[in-house]
Amino acid sequence: MAAGAESHQLLNAVALLGAAVVAVPLFRWLGLGSVLGYLCAGLVVGPFGFALFADPEAILHFAELGVVMFLFVIGLEMRPSHLWGLRRQIFGLGALQIGSCSAALTAIAWLFGMPLAAAFVGATGFVLTSTAIVMQLLAERGDIAQPRGQKIVSVLLFEDLLIVPLLAVVALMSPLPADTGAGGRAAGILIAAMSLAALVAAGLYLLNPLFRLLAKTGAREVMTAAALLVVLGAALLMDMGGLSTAMGAFLAGVLLSESTFRHQLETDIEPFRGLLLGLFFIAVGMALNLSVVAENWQLIALLVPAMMLAKALCIYLVARALDSSHDEALDRAVLMAQGGEFAFVLYAAASSAGVIDAPTNNNFTAVVVISMALTPLAVLALKHFRKQAPPSLDGIEEVHEQSGSVLIIGFGRFGQVMSQALLARDVDVTIIDIDVDRIRSATRFGFKLYYGDGTRLDVLRTAGAGQARAIAVCVDDRRAANLIVELATHNFTQAKLLVRSYDRRHSLELASAGVDYQVRETFESAVLFGEAALRELGVDPDEAAEIAAEVRRLDEERFDLEMAAGADVRAGMKIMRTNTGFNPQPTPFTPPRRKSQALNSGAEAASESPERTAD
Repeated sequence: MAAGAESHQLLNAVALLGAAVVAVPLFRWLGLGSVLGYLCAGLVVGPFGFALFADPEAILHFAELGVVMFLFVIGLEMRPSHLWGLRRQIFGLGALQIGSCSAALTAIAWLFGMPLAAAFVGATGFVLTSTAIVMQLLAERGDIAQPRGQKIVSVLLFEDLLIVPLLAVVALMSPLPADTGAGGRAAGILIAAMSLAALVAAGLYLLNPLFRLLAKTGAREVMTAAALLVVLGAALLMDMGGLSTAMGAFLAGVLLSESTFRHQLETDIEPFRGLLLGLFFIAVGMALNLSVVAENWQLIALLVPAMMLAKALCIYLVARALDSSHDEALDRAVLMAQGGEFAFVLYAAASSAGVIDAPTNNNFTAVVVISMALTPLAVLALKHFRKQAPPSLDGIEEVHEQSGSVLIIGFGRFGQVMSQALLARDVDVTIIDIDVDRIRSATRFGFKLYYGDGTRLDVLRTAGAGQARAIAVCVDDRRAANLIVELATHNFTQAKLLVRSYDRRHSLELASAGVDYQVRETFESAVLFGEAALRELGVDPDEAAEIAAEVRRLDEERFDLEMAAGADVRAGMKIMRTNTGFNPQPTPFTPPRRKSQALNSGAEAASESPERTAD
């Protein structure tokens, strides 16, 4: 019997891992994202798929540790001062968004014929956005640390704080006899406050000394165990106080955000966080009760889009009212239009308290799960819509019949700096770019930029490339630069062609294409940086300058050898300085060595990789 039970458990583990390993890469390859892959994997192996699991709620309860660990990692990135700076967004934006959404969704649920109490519970549960899904999508886009991401994080934190008073409201709404009187509720509040105070005290006075002591032992696995202990212990402490476990882990992370062990903790937690968060999404997919959906498909089919659209509209209007841009408001509305994992907790509590009946609980749970599954698709649709939509050119002039002496294509950091020398001599320049935000920003600083795509021949003609004495290609895009070079060398032979190069191999390609001048975007700044490093080490400034000049000369000689060898980047290796004892051969100039010097100045190509050759 024991062996059979163990085999069954092993089969379950293999099924979970196998479903994730197959579904997630497939969905990412299809461009649908990992979250939707996990959700579909859970639906396939769950009770309404192959029925390999009969109790998804138990897995969901355990997998919520992934959300807990995720918020701990987020907390590690937020210093207390930064969190304090977000207080207005957390309590201002958060309260306004939650209040407006709750009112609108309650009205919608009531219009669907539900009693007012049930409508309120269903609406407030749906308002609690899925922290796991939103944070995962933000992390995949790299937006968590961005201003728009920080506003979303602030609202999510407020929602995590809101679950406690919502549970208290559900208890007050219960028609069943109360188990505890006012004294019991006061005791509960006191326990919650004591749990929070204990967590803060431990974070301030115990955790850093503990990690310093464990670090001295040199036991790597003990440090990992201690990191898990901190996360799970903080979650348990908050759970004992009746508070959000995720909020407890987040506070623990914030309290350790200024610790010298912050990066070590993040590294230790990351593998567990990723696995458990994936398990959480799989469990959510399992929890979708298809029999409930089939029995009430008309109600659910109407309720899901009604709730999502109403919530998205409220979020959008609040964002716009608080001066967010249209794009930012729309992005936030789509990301946060779904329900979340805390809705399951609230609905279960309301069902136990007799506020809602079992069918209503099942219907609302199905609505939340479906909305969570639809969110990655909605985000993907928004991304596709934005990609297809042309940029707004309000207040921006498109290039037309210009005739400057120099045509500058691309006005990023590189183009801005190079333009200064031309403007210092009052050279007549025409500048084009395709980044509308960059054009608007440059206009505020007094520059005149035109909107125009330099990879199009018609745009180059109307930008004055046919009359220009020089064309400066300053774009930060290797493919675009090559296409512009091809167009210019065939159609505008009267103009000198100067091109910003991506790396050494790109420079060889450009030289072979016949450009008049090319410069690697990082080369000269790196040479100057090395020269400055020598001066800081005590090398005479004249000698440091001579060494920098020698680096430039050797690089030029190496480049000529590579061109003669058919653009082979290995052809000049014999004249590179490396830190393994090689010296240039021949060496017409060898500076006098001092004991304080370390002249490993030519390791430029030592870091060559398949993605990017040496600069």
